[in-house]
Amino acid sequence: MPQRTPLYDTHVAAGARMVDFGGWDMPINYGSQIEEHHKVRHDAGMFDVSHMTPVNIKGEQARDFLAYLLANDVARLQTPGRALYSCMLNQQGGIIDDLITYCLDGSFYRLVVNASTRDKDLAWIGLQARAFDVHVEERPELAMIAVQGPAARQSLLEQIPVDYRAVAASLEPFNAAQVGEWFVARTGYTGEDGFEVSLAAEKAPALWDALAASGVAPCGLGARDTLRLEAGMNLYGQDMDETVTPLESALGWTVAMQDDRVFIGKDALLEQKSRGVENKLTGLVLQDRGVLRPGQQIITGYGPGVTTSGSFSPTLKKAIAFARIPKNATNSCQAEIRGRMLDCNIVRPPFVRNGVVCEGID
Repeated sequence: MPQRTPLYDTHVAAGARMVDFGGWDMPINYGSQIEEHHKVRHDAGMFDVSHMTPVNIKGEQARDFLAYLLANDVARLQTPGRALYSCMLNQQGGIIDDLITYCLDGSFYRLVVNASTRDKDLAWIGLQARAFDVHVEERPELAMIAVQGPAARQSLLEQIPVDYRAVAASLEPFNAAQVGEWFVARTGYTGEDGFEVSLAAEKAPALWDALAASGVAPCGLGARDTLRLEAGMNLYGQDMDETVTPLESALGWTVAMQDDRVFIGKDALLEQKSRGVENKLTGLVLQDRGVLRPGQQIITGYGPGVTTSGSFSPTLKKAIAFARIPKNATNSCQAEIRGRMLDCNIVRPPFVRNGVVCEGID
């Protein structure tokens, strides 16, 4: 039986259509996925992300441990509150998960891992932690609400007690702080400004209801998927997994290999880089009528590829996708959709950021 977040009853009462997502009962939409998408792009929407798992890493060797565990370098987190996006790799360089790490101080960090990978992530983290003087603590008692969109910042600030409002208001992107009883991070998964708030599970419904009363739209996983796709953000299990490396997944920018730091998967990445990466993850814009979906065959002048994510883009009003194709393929290709070969432009994501279609996307 799927698990339920602290906001499950709130979603059902609001008429949400619930689906099983990674073993959790989650809202796919509250009526119109496209309206929810546009609300986030142009105003403010909120998502229940309580299915994701916060994990605290504490101890004198916390930084050393994370420097070994993650492909990106936590030494970049020089001040408390700074956040870092990284992949966690296996020894072959395959992606176990992608996650965000928050530095609370030099011996205290918080990871937020994906719901569908929770069990294997915790097992892997626990296994690797045995060689370090660290304590790994899951925080299942916390709920998480993401408030996203150009009006999201002001909408959330209005819910924060006056004594703490200045702290939240001062947060720069990819920074976080403890704001009273809440952990507030200026991060998200939509390509818009906003916050992700962690708070006690029993207090989540009150915040959700207050935000809804102020005009913030409840949004489901459907809109979250089209928003992240437009924003050029990978989805674990579709655009990457343990069979591909960051270098094949448009995530080379998240890997820090320039120094002597040893991290899991580094040797495999160095070997792959030296022999040359054969495939790349890139963007497609369909030029004909149709819908791009995961798993469709792509034909290029350099060989075949496959779509990993795809959907109708409410902002572009065209079908868009991510596809893994030969690295030398550029400009155009064809997608096989229901037995027809349809023309696509090959583009570099993101497609949309901060409500605006990016340059070169057509």
